[in-house]
Amino acid sequence: MWQARRVRDDDRVADPVAGPVADPVAELVVELARKTGVCWVRPEGATRSHAVWHTWAEDSLCLVSGGDEQRLPGEGLGDGDRAEVVMRSGDTGGRLVTWVGTVSLLTPDDERWGPVTSAMVAGRLNLRDPSTAADHWARHCVVRRIVPTGEYVETPSSLDDGPHRETPPDSPATTRARR
Repeated sequence: MWQARRVRDDDRVADPVAGPVADPVAELVVELARKTGVCWVRPEGATRSHAVWHTWAEDSLCLVSGGDEQRLPGEGLGDGDRAEVVMRSGDTGGRLVTWVGTVSLLTPDDERWGPVTSAMVAGRLNLRDPSTAADHWARHCVVRRIVPTGEYVETPSSLDDGPHRETPPDSPATTRARR
């Protein structure tokens, strides 16, 4: 289970004129989500994190999976579920922050569908046909939003220095043999 914590008042930055400012770690999450294209998502209670391509839109981390898109486990990433998200530096590739968010599934009749899928199409490389991507996702994929809760597992000032190594999942793939 996670050791998430909420940002305390003494973790907030103070503006000499305006007083306490918004959560600086939340601002870092937004900056990283806008500048990087990959993060790691782990459903609450799961033992494995999954690398996912994402876009930041509508104040949330947005991703698409299923069909011919990236693979994600369906369990633990449904409406109302919680997930841990690991964000890394775009410059060094090192972990910077791990935050907790609430998952919500988007459907085409949701008012956020248009803005979210438009942002995802704009940020996605190598789409076959950007003009039909949202329709394809509506029919064959699952579009998710992960909204930050304000809880953090790791922040830049409290990174766990453990190895964070995982055994690769079982796969039919093999290493190419010598000829």
